Amino acid sequence: MNRGSDFVTLELDEVLYGIPVERVQEILDVCKVSLMPNAPSYMLGVIDLRGENVPIVDLRILMGLDPKADTPQTRFILVQLLNGVSNSVIGLRTDRVIDVTQLDSGELQPLSEGQKLAWDGLSVLGIGRRNGALISVIDLEGLFARRLNIAAHNATRVETEGVA
Repeated sequence: MNRGSDFVTLELDEVLYGIPVERVQEILDVCKVSLMPNAPSYMLGVIDLRGENVPIVDLRILMGLDPKADTPQTRFILVQLLNGVSNSVIGLRTDRVIDVTQLDSGELQPLSEGQKLAWDGLSVLGIGRRNGALISVIDLEGLFARRLNIAAHNATRVETEGVA
């Protein structure tokens, strides 16, 4: 799988991940997040970004990790989520942003063995290496696929049933 672009590398629990740089809008220091009532556990709330409401989700929780308190290295990575009809901007809270880099060989390798382990692998585009270290490149749409389907279902239900 050839993915010759640059990646924003980040860290969760000392494990490296990458996001294609063309999908990253900006990287922010942690700021005040307004909580939303009845939000799912992974949704921290929303921030005001130059007059726009941007939802912030905890990437640790989305990746199946335990929550962790903010540190001086904690960042919000604002990414473009392509959902078919229009693009959305979503903030991902991460432990630390490392840098923008290219993979050693410019190649991503699929993790086909994951299917044998009953792992769907929807959240990973592939595995690359940088200076010998493994980097799992995140598939943003795959990461949110189930949640977007649930949200689309709920939006359709509200449209057809009305809001009480």
